Amino acid sequence: MSKTREVLLVGEGNFSFSAALSETAGDEVGVTATCFQSENQTFKHEGAVLNIQRLRERGNAVLFEVDCTCLKEHEAIQHHLFDCVIFNFPHCGRKSGVKKNRILLVKFFQSALAVLKDNGEVHVTLCNGQGGTPCDSPMREWHNSWQVVAMAAEAGLILREIHPFDCEAYQGYRCTGYRSQDKGFHVDGGLTHIFARSLPHTMPEKLKMEKRIGKETVCFELPAELSNYMNRNFLGQQSHHPVKTVQEQLLRELKSVWPVCSINEDFPELVSCLPETPEACDSTLTQSEVYWIKPTDTYIFDQSENEQKDCESMDDQQSFTGSYALRPSLLLHVQEITQNEDFSPGTLHAVSGLVFQRVPISLSRSPAFHQLLLVGMFPTESHPLQCFQDCLESLLTSYSISFEEAQIGLEQQVWMNSKMLPKFGRITSLPPSLSSALDDGSQLIAVSINLDHLATVIFGISDWRLLWSADPRFLKHFEANPLGPFSPFSLYPPSYSHDVSFWMDPEIYEELDFHAVVREASCGSVKNVALVDRFRHPHMGHASLCYRLTYQSSDRALSHSQVLGLQNQLRRLLPLRLQVTLR
Repeated sequence: MSKTREVLLVGEGNFSFSAALSETAGDEVGVTATCFQSENQTFKHEGAVLNIQRLRERGNAVLFEVDCTCLKEHEAIQHHLFDCVIFNFPHCGRKSGVKKNRILLVKFFQSALAVLKDNGEVHVTLCNGQGGTPCDSPMREWHNSWQVVAMAAEAGLILREIHPFDCEAYQGYRCTGYRSQDKGFHVDGGLTHIFARSLPHTMPEKLKMEKRIGKETVCFELPAELSNYMNRNFLGQQSHHPVKTVQEQLLRELKSVWPVCSINEDFPELVSCLPETPEACDSTLTQSEVYWIKPTDTYIFDQSENEQKDCESMDDQQSFTGSYALRPSLLLHVQEITQNEDFSPGTLHAVSGLVFQRVPISLSRSPAFHQLLLVGMFPTESHPLQCFQDCLESLLTSYSISFEEAQIGLEQQVWMNSKMLPKFGRITSLPPSLSSALDDGSQLIAVSINLDHLATVIFGISDWRLLWSADPRFLKHFEANPLGPFSPFSLYPPSYSHDVSFWMDPEIYEELDFHAVVREASCGSVKNVALVDRFRHPHMGHASLCYRLTYQSSDRALSHSQVLGLQNQLRRLLPLRLQVTLR
């Protein structure tokens, strides 16, 4: 009978764990038990002969002189792939320090990966305190630990879970091999660390795109730092994404108070407006916060002649079309919604989609997010602004979301705030000029909400970047438990800090351009950027800036060597993109 799971054990001493595992797991698990020592040396361990006999009687393989750092080179192993590779209490032997044992871990992880199935696991059990995770009690200082998560990241592995090592669950197990002797490790409080493969980091690339605006079709290149956010279809019919779940739940609750009509019209993500008047895009944004787009080509499709006509030059394009931007808010579409023949008073008209805003790198704000826009016209005497505030407060205050009233010009507004991100949503009383159907007794109301941020708050997702993870383990959680709190599939990801400093001209330097280059060069793995030093030369006029970058990934393995490569990539790009001189 073929085994349903194949398990490889390395670094065995007296083979007592392998024998116990084989008998506990039953006939469906095939065990290949190996040790570093020769057969004669192994037989000197107490109980080894009996344990090897137990293994072989159950049809399992026992191999000697197997180096766990080069498994693929062993003739009996190299053509097999395993569901699980186990290394209990690894140690270089004798009085080796933490640095040598870290090197052992890295080499083992890289070696294990070569004989591991795509969905396989690597189990490493360490003595309490060695791993360097918060599960250790007490937890050692980081530099004095084996830094097991960071070492696994060197092989592209992430930590899936940690659980106590229960030696009593394996009948007859006796730990041995402490300092290359027939003595046991201190297994009390030991922890088993379970690792799995991670998706690789990929360099973002500019996407060639084409969008229709009225009669025009505009061709352009999407900024590289936004390429991961396009064509993801989080709100599609077959999607189980938490952003869609939040939208559906919110609309379901609102339907109990007002009629809600979902608009299926596909509004373009590219809009036409002027850089001199960014308020045409969104009154809360400045010009530098908008992604302005320079077309690579523009043409008009002539329906009467059934052909496209190219504009003659870029100058002609600009004079004809004005300027283009990636929409920073769905509020741009309010007038289109109210002037639609299907727009009716007393009904909430709902539309959702991607919006784009140039923002600094942080854990609270993303350059692209899904926004929900609700537009409705209601009798003034019903106090619709207050009604919406009361309704949303009853739905969201349990998630520590607060509401703040404000007046901007003639517009009455109520902001939605969370602890992580103020003003992530708003309720606005819009001017009458936006709707031809508005009369003196009615009030036009628009509600805009950052669905991505709301999803992170409701599901307890600590890092908004996880919403955009391509790892299927993220969505799998919401398929199985769509309304439950999120459980991370990558535990205790390592964090690395690096500084970068350069001379720049204050007259032309734009800080948001720096953040854009960091996003691109780091493949989105920088979670925070802080300005730590600024110096202005008293005579030359130019200035020096020093930024501290914190690298950490919540869904992909990120190693020290990878981060060095990404930091060097950033240093190569900065002078090319920003006209700065590195220090």
